[in-house]
Amino acid sequence: MLEKIKATASFIKERIQASPEIGIILGTGLGGLVNEIEIIDSIPYTDIPNFPVSTVDGHAGRLIYGKLGNKEVLAMQGRFHYYEGYDMKEVTFPVRVMKFVGVKNLFVSNASGGLNPDWQVGAIVLLTDHINFFPDHPLRGKNQEELGPRFPDMSKAYSQRLRNKAKLIALQNGIDVKEGVYVGVSGPTFETPAEYKMFRILGGDIVGMSTVPEVIVARHMDMRVFGISIVTDSGVPGEIVEISHEEVQEVAMKAEPNMTLIMKELIQSIE
Repeated sequence: MLEKIKATASFIKERIQASPEIGIILGTGLGGLVNEIEIIDSIPYTDIPNFPVSTVDGHAGRLIYGKLGNKEVLAMQGRFHYYEGYDMKEVTFPVRVMKFVGVKNLFVSNASGGLNPDWQVGAIVLLTDHINFFPDHPLRGKNQEELGPRFPDMSKAYSQRLRNKAKLIALQNGIDVKEGVYVGVSGPTFETPAEYKMFRILGGDIVGMSTVPEVIVARHMDMRVFGISIVTDSGVPGEIVEISHEEVQEVAMKAEPNMTLIMKELIQSIE
């Protein structure tokens, strides 16, 4: 795996002739950020050696290198999910590659189901922590010391400093943001009412089918992480309705301008 990571990273570095320190995973709700990036190069996943290929509607499947203001960024337009049939090593492979390209700060976004009864559909949530409910772990198996320690600390998975900056940006722009715990599950089914209830009792504010494996791997490699989510449907008792992927995308699109603004200004503030 280490050889594949290095080979893929070398391919990307050679192609873009740069080592950007900021990586972005453009999940649901952050597609609009692409329009803010001055694209220097765009590489379809199918052209990148050893890369998986995205199969989900709404995920474009290309790696973008460009400038966001005065910052060089490497952005994944489309991520890989465990429910698509990939194993955890494949799901997190791009994050490993980003690190070897030079990325030190990882920004991730997603859509989620709301568990907190005080929040509404459309709420923007800054991730403070997560609960891992995936049936497999991305670090299971032999540990490669070159990638990170055998037992990585996860007490500060999401950067408090980046979150504080994001809160200030939101405040200055009149955007209401929440802070909460993300529960990561395998999917692809949306949760049952009993599951929503259980995740809330366990301490979750939102629930979704991505992000956690990528964050674990990023922290394993000592990258700073900022996570942001858009609540696209409610799992609060009495508010649960049938939901489709299309409806999730629709809600995400409405919140996109605000999420994009926060992310853009936050990336500008990185020293």
